[in-house]
This record gives sequence, structure tokens and C-alpha cells, in this order.
Amino acid sequence: MSALHKMVGLVGAIMVAMVMTVASSSSAHDYGDALTKSILFFEGQRSGKLPSSQRMTWRKDSALRDGFEIGVDLVGGYYDAGDNVKFNFPMAFSTTMLAWSVLEFGKDMSSDLPHALDAIRWATDYFLKATSIPGFVFVQRPEDMDTPRTPFAVSKQFPGSEVSAEIAAALAASSMVFRQIDRGYSARLLKRAKMVFDFADKYQGSYNDSLGQWVCPFYCDFSGYEDELIWGAAWLFKATKQSNYWNYVLQNMPKLDSGNTNGVSWVGGRFAEFGWDSKHAGINVLVSQLSMSTISAESLPFISNADRFICTLLPESPTLSVSYSPGGLLFKPGGSNLQHATTLSFLLVVYARYLNQAKRAVRCGDVVASPARLVQLAKGQADYILGSNPLSMSYMVGYGEKFPQNIHHRGSSLPWYLCSENPNPNLLIGAIVGGPDIKDAYADSREDFVHSEPTTYINAPFVGVLAYFKSQSS
Repeated sequence: MSALHKMVGLVGAIMVAMVMTVASSSSAHDYGDALTKSILFFEGQRSGKLPSSQRMTWRKDSALRDGFEIGVDLVGGYYDAGDNVKFNFPMAFSTTMLAWSVLEFGKDMSSDLPHALDAIRWATDYFLKATSIPGFVFVQRPEDMDTPRTPFAVSKQFPGSEVSAEIAAALAASSMVFRQIDRGYSARLLKRAKMVFDFADKYQGSYNDSLGQWVCPFYCDFSGYEDELIWGAAWLFKATKQSNYWNYVLQNMPKLDSGNTNGVSWVGGRFAEFGWDSKHAGINVLVSQLSMSTISAESLPFISNADRFICTLLPESPTLSVSYSPGGLLFKPGGSNLQHATTLSFLLVVYARYLNQAKRAVRCGDVVASPARLVQLAKGQADYILGSNPLSMSYMVGYGEKFPQNIHHRGSSLPWYLCSENPNPNLLIGAIVGGPDIKDAYADSREDFVHSEPTTYINAPFVGVLAYFKSQSS
């Protein structure tokens, strides 16, 4: 790279950093209010028989006979996004992220903590049902409410290791959440997590092959199922401290791919990816906490990969691999971009905590990033989502004076409003939509579902981010 190109790149990085700093400091946000609403959103996604404590009152009972035609109770769980489908793969990831949020920041949630626990338990109660028959894991419910909602399952003959292992991760993480609150329920979750993980590992294979015509193109597994197996084992080790799970993580990480990015070699998979499909960066951040206190040859790759992941996000880093909009919003390829902003911001604040505990910083070539720098970057993303952006628009429904009115969501819009120009009659408070385009433009159109549809996996990691910044602002 020529000196001129380096100079241009440095100037660009400085300009992005300046924009993000201005955006994050232009107005104060009520993170506590946003936290309350981000958790309330999950009540609007509930499927099944709703409790008397339901606060999102326009959402009514639905899908009350799921599984009954085959003699299995599959009532409950969450609709993943704006339609009436229950996809257990992203639902499980959302649950894992809610549980991780509580484990890291639950003490900062105050009056919102009971509602966060309710949100987790609504999912785990359902997953206990979906894994109640040995040798089967139910993974998806169809959308149509007017025809039989025949469930789809993976089994020994038709495996689905990614969805099964993600459910195991969700159950293991949630068992830790409930350990001091309901020991019996916690033990039940952990026992089932072990059983489901064993099933996922013993009968390996992707649900793309057995259920592809139903789960694709919505939630195809594009990154392979090995990352979910390692992710599940990591959470089981965190929950049990049993060495067999730690050994599983160490022995199987080499199975993930390795390579070289911008002159920096890496191992352990797509180290910069994290979301409902790819767990790679999450594995490295999660395991890094278990490793930092006693850094060894076997734990060093996790810390190294976590550091390299951070370097791909920092605008001033020589190995920056994400894009930023003129207003400072982080972008990665694919739809529903705010899923990247929320999940990666979560990893930023969590890793910053781990670095502080270990008294470490991240080195990106000649750039040294302190834990405070990671927090600053995450705050810029959170503030952008809440309204510190070129449109002065909050992308969380019900937060701030200006927010999306025409989100792509059946329950919020009602069928006869889908083609209407009027705002949605039912306010899905707390829903975070897919977000603006890379030029910071937002059309607020129901038809533009890539940008206007909320999902559980956009909100779930943001719960932790908001709880963290709530604690910092107070």
C-alpha cells in the first residue's frame, strides 16, 4: 500500500471516528426507558396462551394447538420477526443472548430484571417442550394460521446439529440465570441442555439437508454447524465447569477454518462474525473470559481471535473490515443491518469488561485500543439507534419523538393495513427495525421488510447493551 493510500485511509478513519463521537454526544439518551421498552417488545412476539400479566395487551392468544395433531404440546415460544412463524434456530440464539445479557448486566436492570427473566422463561419453557421426546428436536412451526400447523423436527436419521446445539446453549446459559432464583428449574434446564447437546454431537449434520425446503432461504445455516457445537460446549463448560466440555472446545476449534486477512493470519473460523448463524466471535469473547486469568498456549488463540475481531471494528484500525455510514452506523453484508450493530455492540461492551478485569488493552498494529475505546464505539452505535443520527430518528418503536410508524409486522399492522399508508394501529413498543441504508436513509415502508422488520435477535443483545449504559449514566 502506498503512503498516499495509507494517508487517505487514516483520514477516512479519523472522519468516521469524529462523526461517531459527535453522534454519541449530541444528545443524552434515557437508556433506562429504552431498556424497559426493549424487553417489553418480547411480549409482542409471544405465541401461545398469554398470562394475565401480559402488558402488550393488543397481542392476544395465538397458535394454541401447535403440535396437537402429532400428540406433542408445542404451544408457546416466540415469533421470530414480523410474521407468524416460530423458527427455533434464531429463537434459541435470541434466548442465549437474553440470558448472556442478564448474566453480565442483570444487576444493572433493577425493576426490569423480573421482566427480562420472564422473557427468557417464555422461551425456555417452550424449548423444554420442543426437546421433550428423546431423539427428536422440533425446530420450526409454519406461518399459516388457517391450515394445519404441522411441525418439523430433526432426528437421528435427519440431523440438525446447528439448531440443536444452539438450543443446548440457550438452555445452559439460562440455567445459570435461574440458578439462584429457582434451583429446581435451573437444574432441569441444565439436564436438558446436556441431553440436547449430546444428541447434536452424536448425530451430526445440518438441518439444511433435511429441512432446507422449509427453513431456507429464511434461516439457512451458511456457516456450518461446527460453530454451534463449540458454542454449546462453551456454555455447558461455563455452566458446569466440567472438563469434558472444555476439552471439546479445545479439540474442535481446529475444525473451523483458518486464513489470512489483510496480512493478519487467524485460526478458529470466521473470527469476525457473530449472529444467529455464525457464533465465531461470540465463542472467542466468551471463552476469553475463562482464559484471561490463566493465559496458556491452549487458551491464547481465543484471546488472539477476540482481539483481532475488535480490530476489524475500529475505524482507526489497519485491519478494519466493516463499513460505516456517513452518520457512523456500522454495516456488514446482509439484510436487517441493525442485527450487526446490536450484536457486535454487545460483544464490545462485554469484551471491554473482560479486558478491564485482566488489565489488558487490544493492539491493532500500531493502534492501541483501551477498554474505554471499545465502550465508546458501542455507545456510538447505541446512540445512533436511539436517535443520534442524520435523520434524528429512533429506530426503536415508541422511544423518542420520531420513530418508525409502518413496520413490517402482521400483529402490529393487522392484515388490512398492509397496503395502507396509515401508521400501524398496534404499537409494538420496543421493536428495533432492520434500520437505515448505508447512506443513513430510511423509507419507513412496510413493503421494505429488509429495513422495516423487527426481529428478536436484533433486540436480544441490545438488552444487555442498554443495561450497561443505564448503569454508566446513573
